[in-house]
Amino acid sequence: MNLGVTLSSTSRQLPPDDTVALAHEARDAGLHSGWFGQSFAYDSPSLAAIVGREVPGLHVGTAAIPIFGRHPLLVSSQAQTAQAATGGRYHLGLALGTRHLTEGAFGLPYRRPIGLLREFLTALRPLLETGEADFHGELLTATTPYSATVPGARPPVPVLVAAMGPQALRVSGELADGILPFLAGPRALAEHIVPAVTAAAEAAGRPAPRIVALVPGAVTADADGVRRHAAEALALYERVPSYQRVIELSGADRAADLAVLGDEETVAAEVRRYRDAGATEVVFTATDLSGEDDRRRTWKLLGELTRG
Repeated sequence: MNLGVTLSSTSRQLPPDDTVALAHEARDAGLHSGWFGQSFAYDSPSLAAIVGREVPGLHVGTAAIPIFGRHPLLVSSQAQTAQAATGGRYHLGLALGTRHLTEGAFGLPYRRPIGLLREFLTALRPLLETGEADFHGELLTATTPYSATVPGARPPVPVLVAAMGPQALRVSGELADGILPFLAGPRALAEHIVPAVTAAAEAAGRPAPRIVALVPGAVTADADGVRRHAAEALALYERVPSYQRVIELSGADRAADLAVLGDEETVAAEVRRYRDAGATEVVFTATDLSGEDDRRRTWKLLGELTRG
């Protein structure tokens, strides 16, 4: 099973050189991939391109770029550039974002997010595959008066969506290569998320989707203490309706209950639970919650599990 870690998130921003050093450490530990959150600071595809070029062998991905305030033509250019720079090791993640950030930061109405997701993906896929688009929808237009192909951007950039609700899962199964569920425990994956997106992909005649589960966790001797810290760090998600729903479907009362914490045996067992629930890949987030020693211990275990 491919395992990865987040190298930069909305709460942890490092200078590019430090991020590259972390990426070398992740690769040397045996990890398959390093992922970058998208905030209002670094541009994640650019950072991923730098890291992927500097650290051969490590796959890099964005998890995830909100589609409100972006356009498929520009996202395609970013993604293809990162794909060319990394020699085909870039993975593009997209998200619906939240009403609060969309309306508060961009001044855009958070209307018809599922409709926008469908149109965004419909316009984006041919851009990534052929460098051309001629899409005229209700919510956006994307046409190419000349080629949008980036030399060396092969294979076509895989597109993943941070989808967990029924409608977003349906659209993602039809039009994307997979999903990026976060704070979705094994129960929610097995009973709700994986069946829904897989059925949508099958109905659309598409391959089985990738299920890249993002999981907060760390190998630590102080699981209770770290969980208290995680409760503070993850509390904001409990105010977002989509996360409230998936936390409940996972059988948890709060986001921190879904953090995977404990010794190597405990964490390895939880990784297997995610695999058995249908995750094709697992990406650990917030591995530095309990300090650098535990982070290194966590990465060591995940690298060993990746190598089998």
